[in-house]
Parts: sequence; C-alpha cells; structure tokens
Amino acid sequence: MKSAPISLCVYCGSRHGARPAYTEVARALGRAIGSRGWQLVYGGGKVGLMGEVADATMAAGGRVVGVIPESLQQREVGHHGLDELHVVPDMHIRKRMMAERADAFIALPGGIGTLEELYEVWTWRQLGYHAKPLALLDVAGYYADLLRFMRHTVAEGFLGAEQHDNLIVDTEPERLLQGLAAKFNNGADGASDLSRV
Repeated sequence: MKSAPISLCVYCGSRHGARPAYTEVARALGRAIGSRGWQLVYGGGKVGLMGEVADATMAAGGRVVGVIPESLQQREVGHHGLDELHVVPDMHIRKRMMAERADAFIALPGGIGTLEELYEVWTWRQLGYHAKPLALLDVAGYYADLLRFMRHTVAEGFLGAEQHDNLIVDTEPERLLQGLAAKFNNGADGASDLSRV
C-alpha cells in the first residue's frame, strides 16, 4: 500500500482544443488531484490544457511539479507559480524526469506531443522498465478512433492483449483516480528502472 501521496504525471495539450469539454475535464482532473492532496507532474507550461490542470490542482491544494525544456522556457510559456519548475536542456531529459517523479501516468486530449509521451511510457512498460499504471481520459470521444486502432493492432498480431489491457481508459476524472488509488491500495508498487532508458 502506498503511504506517500500519489504523484501523477499528466500529458495533455498546450492548446485548449476545439471543445469546451476538454478544458472542463482538465480543470476537473486538477481539482480531483488537488483535493486528494496528490501531486501533479507535468510539462511545466502555463498555456492550454497544461495550464488549466496545473492551476486547478494548486487551487484545490495539491502540489505541482513542472519540467520544461529551455527552448520552451525561452518562449515564455513556462508556469512560474508552481511548487517546483525544473528547466532542463532537452525533451529527453524532460520526459525521463517526469517519468521518474511519477507513480502513474494519465493522458488527456492533446496532439502529437501528448501521443508521443503516452506511447513512450507505454513502450517502457512493455519492455519492463517500469510497472506504473497508465491511463487515458477519453473526453467527448476524443480518443475513440485511437482506441479502435489499438484494438486493431492486437487483432493483427502486433500487440499482445495483456499489453493492450495495461492502458486504463475512463471518461470521468473522479472514477479514473479512484481506480488508480485502488491499484495502489491493492499493492501496485510501480517498480521501475528508468536508468536504462
């Protein structure tokens, strides 16, 4: 059973997207993280869904750790109101630090950066570099086609059903966090050796 507050790494868009539901769910997830006294680890931006989830987490009493590469910090998109903001040389170090500081991963709607981050930690889990839970918060059917394609990869023999099923999918932030909390309460240790990545 995990005794310290759970630290969640959230991947999401640096834009708000076309639907108000995306912003609403980012705020709802942040409130849910903060109200539990958990910690948010994210990409350190103050814009788009990234800024929304960070602000909502802090407003609800949670800690927030941001990790941003120098190139983005120089564009003045870094969030300076966080508990911790780490400015790192490149994206590789950013992603590794975020993964090391997290007990679990959640993806909200986002673009190619969000997808790349989700698939990287999913791949790391498949390769045995960590055993941390992975989750997708599907808002307004945003990921429906992606999920359909992932089932197709299983049917076509390129992904095992067990690895496919490692991705937890839900549409409600509260229910998703309850599911993650249950995993930790039931002994999920999130063991990792990210020094190998």
